[in-house]
Amino acid sequence: MTKPRGRPNEKAPARWYDDACGAAYGLELVGERWALLVVRELMFGPRRFGEIRAGLPGISANVLTQRLEGLEAAGVLVRREHPSVVYELTPWGYESEPIFQVLGRWAVRSPGHDATLPLSKASVLLSLRAMIVRARAAGIRARVGLVLDEESYVAELADGELTIRREPLRDVEVTLTGSPAALASVVYDRVSLAAATADGSLKVDGDRSLAKRFVTLFELPPKVKTTG
Repeated sequence: MTKPRGRPNEKAPARWYDDACGAAYGLELVGERWALLVVRELMFGPRRFGEIRAGLPGISANVLTQRLEGLEAAGVLVRREHPSVVYELTPWGYESEPIFQVLGRWAVRSPGHDATLPLSKASVLLSLRAMIVRARAAGIRARVGLVLDEESYVAELADGELTIRREPLRDVEVTLTGSPAALASVVYDRVSLAAATADGSLKVDGDRSLAKRFVTLFELPPKVKTTG
């Protein structure tokens, strides 16, 4: 007997690779344009359709609908009534986070990467988890509030690890408030914390010394050297 191929969505376009490699099958699951970025936008909890689209300004409503349906058929996300309709990653869907960390660290080494382009909340928060220098964070135990475009997250440092959750600000020692781009500019050392607070792009409430230390814990990998 021929073993079933296990395609995630038999109604999807005929783009299959006919390849047993796990990476090839992974591309069958999330390789459609926008699909992996839809997963990114759900990495910090359920989102409504409009919230997902706000994080992906270049996507059309029709394409987003198609990607959500495809990812649901593949078992990557589920559609729930919450009480309005929301989309949420399955436990298996959440396991995809390392893809973003490894791919992001690899891709930003390209000289063609433009760090000044727009960033969604999810993308900058995932970048913090990917770009933290654990040796710098060793020994720090702290809860840092992050308010990005009026939505609150708590970043918790412990034993060199960083967890980030979308939740109300409780028991935080310092809060950084601003846009995703403003936060990224400071943590990746394009703008100093002093300059960002002076021009109002980033606001600091609470332990300012902790804020100064927190923004130094992240570093982009070096650019690859080109030849010729």
